[in-house]
Amino acid sequence: MEIEEVLKRIDHTLLKSNASSRDIARLCEEAKKYGFHAVCVNPYYVQLASKLLKDTEIRVCSVVGFPLGATFIEIKAEEAEKAIGLGASEIDMVMNISAFKSGDLEYVRKEIKSVRERIGDAILKVIIECCYLTDDEKILAAKICEEAGADYVKTSTGFGPGGATLEDVKLLKKVLSSRMKVKAAGGIRTFEQAVRFIEAGADRIGTSSGVKIAEEGLKSRK
Repeated sequence: MEIEEVLKRIDHTLLKSNASSRDIARLCEEAKKYGFHAVCVNPYYVQLASKLLKDTEIRVCSVVGFPLGATFIEIKAEEAEKAIGLGASEIDMVMNISAFKSGDLEYVRKEIKSVRERIGDAILKVIIECCYLTDDEKILAAKICEEAGADYVKTSTGFGPGGATLEDVKLLKKVLSSRMKVKAAGGIRTFEQAVRFIEAGADRIGTSSGVKIAEEGLKSRK
């Protein structure tokens, strides 16, 4: 697989609670250098990242309800709308896993629809945190995401006890319609891993190891 094909699928991610503005500036410079698809940052840094990436094709992605997904519907919707207003064009929201595991599926459906309505045509990815779900639950969660208007199902926050697996990506691609895409995130740290996830069906890769992946890919091409 050509390295450019891998790099253009990467959401270059920095979601650490202690990230500084200098760290975000570096993240954006790295995204420009390697041609990543997007940077993924906490809401506080959306405006800064948008300014730094102005006049580039690199998108700004913001997380919502991150990382637990357990806040109120109204808060998630407001947070998402605010992020879009400050320059984000993609939202990665965490599904309310507690509500889902409790069987309150209508609540989960409602919150995704609420965010969808508030962000217009912006890309909506819903994180279902696969490490907490059985295969049957993953299928059900993915179908709810699709019914509620999401564009992507995302495997993981990277903050849970487990990250992306090839099996989960394959399962999600199998049960979702061709309209829906899958973002694999959590624990993807090498070029070889990124290639395997893309080959398994991942449309996007979320990783904080974008530079390492890029450098490994460039080295292997020489």
